[in-house]
Amino acid sequence: MVWAGISLGYRTDLHIFKRGSVTAVRYRDEVLEPIVRLYAAAVDPTFLLMDDNARPHRADIVDDYLKSEGIARMT
Repeated sequence: MVWAGISLGYRTDLHIFKRGSVTAVRYRDEVLEPIVRLYAAAVDPTFLLMDDNARPHRADIVDDYLKSEGIARMT
Protein backbone atom coordinates (compact mmCIF):
# COMPACT_ATOMS: atom_id res chain seq x y z
CA MET A 1 0.00 0.00 0.00
CA VAL A 2 1.27 3.49 -0.79
CA TRP A 3 0.20 7.02 0.14
CA ALA A 4 1.10 10.42 -1.30
CA GLY A 5 -0.17 13.96 -1.03
CA ILE A 6 -0.48 16.45 -3.88
CA SER A 7 -1.77 19.97 -4.36
CA LEU A 8 -1.08 22.87 -6.69
CA GLY A 9 2.63 23.54 -6.51
CA TYR A 10 3.33 21.05 -3.70
CA ARG A 11 3.68 17.32 -3.13
CA THR A 12 4.75 14.93 -0.41
CA ASP A 13 7.17 12.07 -0.65
CA LEU A 14 5.62 8.71 -1.41
CA HIS A 15 4.97 6.72 1.78
CA ILE A 16 5.11 2.95 1.44
CA PHE A 17 3.42 0.78 4.06
CA LYS A 18 5.96 -2.03 4.26
CA ARG A 19 3.73 -4.85 5.48
CA GLY A 20 0.43 -5.61 7.15
CA SER A 21 -2.92 -3.91 6.93
CA VAL A 22 -3.40 -0.17 7.04
CA THR A 23 -5.38 0.48 10.19
CA ALA A 24 -6.62 3.81 11.50
CA VAL A 25 -3.81 3.80 14.07
CA ARG A 26 -1.15 3.16 11.39
CA TYR A 27 -2.69 5.84 9.16
CA ARG A 28 -2.56 8.34 12.03
CA ASP A 29 0.93 7.37 13.18
CA GLU A 30 2.62 6.87 9.80
CA VAL A 31 0.85 9.41 7.59
CA LEU A 32 -1.11 12.04 9.49
CA GLU A 33 1.35 12.81 12.27
CA PRO A 34 4.66 12.87 10.38
CA ILE A 35 3.49 13.92 6.91
CA VAL A 36 0.06 15.56 6.72
CA ARG A 37 0.46 17.75 9.81
CA LEU A 38 3.70 19.27 8.48
CA TYR A 39 2.41 19.45 4.90
CA ALA A 40 -0.73 21.30 5.98
CA ALA A 41 1.33 23.86 7.90
CA ALA A 42 3.69 24.41 4.95
CA VAL A 43 1.04 24.65 2.23
CA ASP A 44 -1.52 27.15 3.47
CA PRO A 45 -3.65 27.97 6.51
CA THR A 46 -6.73 27.06 4.48
CA PHE A 47 -5.42 23.51 3.84
CA LEU A 48 -8.23 21.01 3.32
CA LEU A 49 -7.56 17.27 3.49
CA MET A 50 -9.28 15.09 0.92
CA ASP A 51 -9.20 11.31 1.15
CA ASP A 52 -10.87 8.36 -0.55
CA ASN A 53 -13.26 7.42 2.30
CA ALA A 54 -11.38 4.19 3.06
CA ARG A 55 -12.40 2.74 6.42
CA PRO A 56 -9.13 3.68 8.21
CA HIS A 57 -9.51 7.27 7.02
CA ARG A 58 -12.96 7.58 8.59
CA ALA A 59 -12.28 6.09 12.02
CA ASP A 60 -13.03 8.13 15.14
CA ILE A 61 -9.36 8.12 16.13
CA VAL A 62 -8.52 9.84 12.83
CA ASP A 63 -11.35 12.37 13.22
CA ASP A 64 -10.18 13.16 16.75
CA TYR A 65 -6.59 13.61 15.60
CA LEU A 66 -7.51 15.93 12.72
CA LYS A 67 -9.70 18.05 15.00
CA SER A 68 -6.94 18.29 17.62
CA GLU A 69 -4.52 19.51 14.93
CA GLY A 70 -7.01 21.93 13.38
CA ILE A 71 -6.95 20.15 10.02
CA ALA A 72 -10.19 20.44 8.06
CA ARG A 73 -11.36 17.57 5.88
CA MET A 74 -13.74 17.37 2.96
CA THR A 75 -16.71 15.16 3.77
